[in-house]
Amino acid sequence: MSGLRRRLRGAAQWVVDAVMGNGLAQTEHGETIWEGGVAAAETATLARRAAAEGCVLLANDGTLPLEGTGEVAVFGRGQFDWFAIGHGSGGDVRPPYLTSLIDGLAQARIPYNRVLAQMYDDWCHSAEHAAETGWWGHWPTCHPQMPVSPELAQAAAATAEVALVVIGRNAGEDQDLPLAPGGYYLSDEERTLIRTVVGVFAHTVVILNTSNVLDLAWVEEEDMRPSALLLAWQGGMEAGNAVADILSGTVNPCGRLACTIARAYHDYPSSTTFGNKRVVRYAEDVFVGYRHFDAHDADAVLFPFGHGLSYTSFCVAPRSLQVAEDAATVRVDVTNTGARAGREVVQLWCELAGGPIAKPRRVLAAFAKTRELAPDERQALCLHVRLDDLARYDESCHAWVLDAGSYRILANDVAVGKLSIGESRILGVCTPLCDSVEELRERIVSALPSELPRGEASDAPLRFSDVVDDPSSIDRFVAQLDDRDLEALSCGEGLMNSALGVAGNAGAFGGVTPSLKSLGVPAAICADGPSGARLQRPCTLLPSATTLACTWDVELVERLYALLGNEVRTAGVDVLLAPGMNIQRNPRCGRNFEYFSEDPLVTGRMATAVVRGLQSSGVSACPKHLACNNQERRRNTCDSRVSERALREIYLRGFHMCVRDGRPNLIMTSYNKVNGVWAHYHYDLVTTVLRNDWGFAGLVITDWWMRPARSPEFRRLRDNSYRIRASVDVLMPGSMSHVLRIMERPHGISRAELQRTAKRVLRLLATIQP
Repeated sequence: MSGLRRRLRGAAQWVVDAVMGNGLAQTEHGETIWEGGVAAAETATLARRAAAEGCVLLANDGTLPLEGTGEVAVFGRGQFDWFAIGHGSGGDVRPPYLTSLIDGLAQARIPYNRVLAQMYDDWCHSAEHAAETGWWGHWPTCHPQMPVSPELAQAAAATAEVALVVIGRNAGEDQDLPLAPGGYYLSDEERTLIRTVVGVFAHTVVILNTSNVLDLAWVEEEDMRPSALLLAWQGGMEAGNAVADILSGTVNPCGRLACTIARAYHDYPSSTTFGNKRVVRYAEDVFVGYRHFDAHDADAVLFPFGHGLSYTSFCVAPRSLQVAEDAATVRVDVTNTGARAGREVVQLWCELAGGPIAKPRRVLAAFAKTRELAPDERQALCLHVRLDDLARYDESCHAWVLDAGSYRILANDVAVGKLSIGESRILGVCTPLCDSVEELRERIVSALPSELPRGEASDAPLRFSDVVDDPSSIDRFVAQLDDRDLEALSCGEGLMNSALGVAGNAGAFGGVTPSLKSLGVPAAICADGPSGARLQRPCTLLPSATTLACTWDVELVERLYALLGNEVRTAGVDVLLAPGMNIQRNPRCGRNFEYFSEDPLVTGRMATAVVRGLQSSGVSACPKHLACNNQERRRNTCDSRVSERALREIYLRGFHMCVRDGRPNLIMTSYNKVNGVWAHYHYDLVTTVLRNDWGFAGLVITDWWMRPARSPEFRRLRDNSYRIRASVDVLMPGSMSHVLRIMERPHGISRAELQRTAKRVLRLLATIQP
């Protein structure tokens, strides 16, 4: 490891050698900047705050904050080998620096046992024990621990009352967390370490640096119970400083869980089907996360959704509940009743009225976060509830139904009032999903577009700049394109790291052929996200999406992604493949770190903040993966079998909110099948729901590459033609079978369908800032 990293003075400890000399510089005042002149200071400061506010203090007997405790002893190799982010396309960002926990303690001036730290430093970075890096889909989920004898622990305890124990865990793309020691469970080494330290020290703080929820049943074992338990998640490049801010009390913990932590893995209702190779049945239906535990198994919860401790206390006092035709407004006062400044999250819960089918006992209806309140300071908050967020989807009538009855509203655990619905209401009608090939074929044929008429031969050819200046001219521009130009617009250039853009990009689409370039059509350059931009140059490494969700601060997230958008736009990125929006159905999903929550409301609001932030800076956002990409094992072959009700209430609801409130320019489909059809060929998912029901008018792209298949509805269509008919516009990064051969066959893909795709691509390209 020492050959790959080098020590820095100042803001960080480690910098990857490949990054040094590749865009990192300093101003005359010593401020770090990225190539292109994007200042890092503001972004790093906000990222540090987000990482700290996303930490969740699960338990604390008063040991934290570390004030007047003297020297601390730090155990666990994670003090140096910190997992800053998860693995894969969503996390493999080249940060300008990384901060470890030891860096953070030093900068926070928290004294620590330097003899012990040096022992760990020497052991961890020796040739024999250096951390392995692994390879795609086979990254280490944890690293071996340095043996700690009772004698060593006792020697450290002679100068310190408080011990910090770091437990690290990681997963990633193509790699779910194994249901094994060193994966979901603590390894034997980790259990021994915690037991040894707890048995010697008066106070032990366990810090969980993890991409995923882990088994925490051990915290109830007498000989392993810590004095404090801090869930630090993955805080990106500022993680070490952020955790030290929490430990020192510089930042008062204000993170709250956006997931439920159960006592045992088998308590999660998805545990029986997660990871299946071919068919994954979502047997729990709408009862995901707290919806299941509240209704069926409350005793199985170790740390509930929304849980998180603070160093101070708050009082939430309801002021009013006002109900309109389609919404309700709740006003509350939040007062800091403790002795330290801090922030509070107000979660507005609605206990649902009964109805003809089983429903969750309660749902999260809204949330808000205070500013930092001084002791005795009060803030009034106003929270808005959409009544359609309280409705259930009724498959019998394909509608959103708000059942008659009484809906009790609570702010955290304080009763606010009741919504009384006299008669059941239909709040929205959806187009039913097709049950048969014949029905779907008829639906598709009835909606096929008409070909745009070609202009007169005497008409002067239009250039793309004419479309930018006059958007109404897009039909004339598209009508003049030949079939090869239209085909080219329906596929990316063909490879990742396109020569048309910044090194390390994910690919390009649009003006990728000489013919299109001659008309002035630009290429759009994509980069992987959401934790930054995966490029061959430095980029800010943000906290994981899970960390950001635990801040419950949408304004903070929007500001953070506006700054990131400015940075990546300067680097030459037009589309950032973010945010990740899949529901955390199971704690072992390898890409949970890219996703926000088990709850669709939190997911939708956080994703909307990411989209707004990015697009405010001129970078197009691309929420992903539509839909039900809830496991990494066999993600390219598995079939997510889910009821239409669960699909709409849980797995699509966040996407709907994001489309409605964030208005993203693009959407990315997922690899998996949804009820028997690959998402990138799924007409009902992309056209019926996304475009028709929700009104999405933007561009739909595939995840990178897709599975070959033939259309059941139109047997002459396969692969790209099948995809285009489903209204999935662009295959990324490109290639596969040619469309033009299919155009020559009866019932083949039509020129009109290619023109429809071309118009969407060109409208997106018109938003690119030069």
